[in-house]
Amino acid sequence: MTPDCAGGLTLARLRALDCAELEDAADGWGRASNRADAARDRIDKQVLVGLATTQEGAAAEAAVARLRVLSRDFQYIYTECGLVRTTLNSFANELRAPQRELRRALDDAGGLRFTVHEDGSVSYPPAGEPTLTAPQPPGGTSAGRLLRPPDLGAAPASPALPGLPGPSGLNPNAAKAQEIADRIARALFDARDIDSRYTRTLRKLTAEEGLGVTSETWTDAYGDATAVRGLADEYLSDSIPKDKTPAERKAWWESLTQEAREEYLAVFPDRIGNLDGIPSDARDAANRDNLQLLIGKLSAQDDGESQTRLEGLREIDRQLRAVDPRVPPMYLLGIGDEGNGRAIVAYGNPDTARNVSAYVPGLGTALDKGFAENDLKRARDTAIGAQKYDPSSAAITWLGYDAPQASKFDVAGAGRAEAGAPAFNSFMSGLTATNQHDDPHLTAIGHSYGSRTVGAAAQHDDGIPGADDIVFVGSPGVGVDRAEDLGVGKDHVFVGAAGNDAVTRLPSKQEAAAGAAGFSVAGPIGAAVAGDLADRGDDDLWFGRDPASRAFGARRFEVSDGPLPMSGGAPLPAHSNYFDPQKDLVSADNIAKIVTGRSRSIKAEEWR
Repeated sequence: MTPDCAGGLTLARLRALDCAELEDAADGWGRASNRADAARDRIDKQVLVGLATTQEGAAAEAAVARLRVLSRDFQYIYTECGLVRTTLNSFANELRAPQRELRRALDDAGGLRFTVHEDGSVSYPPAGEPTLTAPQPPGGTSAGRLLRPPDLGAAPASPALPGLPGPSGLNPNAAKAQEIADRIARALFDARDIDSRYTRTLRKLTAEEGLGVTSETWTDAYGDATAVRGLADEYLSDSIPKDKTPAERKAWWESLTQEAREEYLAVFPDRIGNLDGIPSDARDAANRDNLQLLIGKLSAQDDGESQTRLEGLREIDRQLRAVDPRVPPMYLLGIGDEGNGRAIVAYGNPDTARNVSAYVPGLGTALDKGFAENDLKRARDTAIGAQKYDPSSAAITWLGYDAPQASKFDVAGAGRAEAGAPAFNSFMSGLTATNQHDDPHLTAIGHSYGSRTVGAAAQHDDGIPGADDIVFVGSPGVGVDRAEDLGVGKDHVFVGAAGNDAVTRLPSKQEAAAGAAGFSVAGPIGAAVAGDLADRGDDDLWFGRDPASRAFGARRFEVSDGPLPMSGGAPLPAHSNYFDPQKDLVSADNIAKIVTGRSRSIKAEEWR
């Protein structure tokens, strides 16, 4: 087949194109993106904080509302300008390959004294030995061909242009001219294809004059980002070290230029923001941008699951934008809508804090409004409590796995815990790589089924990377029968078990099977709801030996007994109070002491 010479990118234009001009234009869009980001950052971290701490009344509230709208506008500008920058840079990067091939072909033609026409055809002079009918084989003109992929074979040779002699097998220039013409045709075809793809994308990256930034705007931005990511795979995506260790990823990030980092943050916030080993400031910036894109994506979907995720994302967004000087600064270290949803939120900077704790939630946890309101509060309460003992403390809620749901029966098994353990260990390894202290104090906290996940993580390879202490609260067992098997030493394993928390008194699977024959709800939830089904006193719980027992060997700390099951309409109210200083001050205070390395001063409780 022959190339379409009607395309806007001609041979002369491709030959003369200065790709550096495209990159200069990209730099201009990059500067606009950076200015918008700086303006947003100043509003969020300086102006709004100043208003919240110095002003009160209706006027101040109205100003805060207007400033938050302006912050969203600047965030949209940052995102879209960043996408334009990467599109132009990727455009220049892709165009260089066909341009190089064209110039090489033209140089080869010039060296052979061939003539290249504007349509890409190549004329060659007479050459070769005389024949009976001609003193010398005539010259001719060869039109370029686009060769099909090797598995389909090559296209037939192009005929000579009308009125001109065809290629002669006796003219040694004919084959050379044809080869050059084919290379020119391929270069022009590839360049026009690149031009067409990038033109379509750039035309999408427009906004109406006076546009207000809404959820629908972010839906459109999500489509823009998806389109640009498709173009930038070779230019950027292929270099992201997905299969490297967190330490290697940190080294990769530090090796990048500031411009390259900005492009990765703008185009691939989903990948950079969820990549363990990337510094927390960068992950936070990426995830805040990706949060808006996910809100836009899910706003366009009307199924119940998407709407549930959307409520969770919006609540996280609300908290990120809230201004409360009593709350440590939030860092969004992970966000995603895969599976039951992903969210990793820190209170305090885990890279600069000397003490860092990571809490893994359990049964029923998913990215929804309840998670955003309740599970994030547990890390917030822990951070506030810890900072009373050491201001250099940060606390994290880690929803980086699919916790079992009460509506499904997978809570009865350890599969979700085992599947989540490697991801938790990778995250903890990332904390050790990016923390700026030589020997930070790291604590892994597992609540409910999350304790089974932490227990599984402790049994992988060399245990939980960097962990100094492990805390279990509301645990139905952790998958091992002895604290010393968790890799940190039994004196660094701590357990809180409320007297009225039925989950901490679940029977073993064998006891439940014997005592709940015919009961309609399977697994530990059925055992807990059954009421009369409790551990028979042999220290065996659903997932192994009771962590609060003498036989297990951990250090049990004092907690409140909590309300009885079904109190106030809640099935297991005592199961949720461990972190809340308003409901269980002694437990929250003990956790704060442990995560700041002050476990010698905790209030101990007798083993069961």
